[in-house]
Amino acid sequence: MDVNRRAWESAGEKYVREYDEITAVADNGSSLLALERELLRDVLAAAPEVIHWQSGNATDDVALVRAGARSVIGLDFSETAIRVAEQRALELGVPCRYVRTSLPGAPLADASADLVYTGKGGLIWMPDLGEWARDIARLLRPGGHLFVYDEHPAAPLWSWDSDEPRIRPDRDYFAAGHVNDSFPAGGAVQVQHTLGAIVTAVSRAGLRIVDLTEYAEPFWRMGGVTAAAWNGRLPNAYSLLARLDGDAGA
Repeated sequence: MDVNRRAWESAGEKYVREYDEITAVADNGSSLLALERELLRDVLAAAPEVIHWQSGNATDDVALVRAGARSVIGLDFSETAIRVAEQRALELGVPCRYVRTSLPGAPLADASADLVYTGKGGLIWMPDLGEWARDIARLLRPGGHLFVYDEHPAAPLWSWDSDEPRIRPDRDYFAAGHVNDSFPAGGAVQVQHTLGAIVTAVSRAGLRIVDLTEYAEPFWRMGGVTAAAWNGRLPNAYSLLARLDGDAGA
């Protein structure tokens, strides 16, 4: 945790250096992708109260409000990220507030959200998927939704070779984790989950899977990299939409 926190505080300085550019992206709502808008169309039409689990640079918070959310609470363990996000929300006049916290164990009341939104590099920092899913289910009101759009669990195995995709010899789909040697993690320890483990954790927490889709396009492309693994043949991202039916806290 300490190694990861230091890595992310360092990476968070990018949010300070590029504040104006990131704020422009937040304001125009472009960080919320078309596939996310489509999957969340009915949810956002109901003006949900949203919790953004691991809010990062918080551009999606503004985009969610612009797309119909009544309010957003962003949770993140980076002090730098929280400070910058609060400044941006005040500047743009959007109903977003932020809490610095380690997760799971969100310091928020039970049944306090209609939508928990997470992903885009989030789950790889959650060691215990069962605890992760149960805490999210606790936060949801009956009928509320969990939405994940994230890197596909198989994607860390692909090399970034430009001629053809290869499996990295230092990565294992069934390993507990590995050191992430690329930006923004910069040496942080990344947890390796399987897609089956993610789906099982969500289901066991009492949520019903509404949609699970895999994508060839990565959720993020590092600048200056043209990887053959991104040419449409391999899974690089996925989305998951789940609903808490009946009584909360199942």
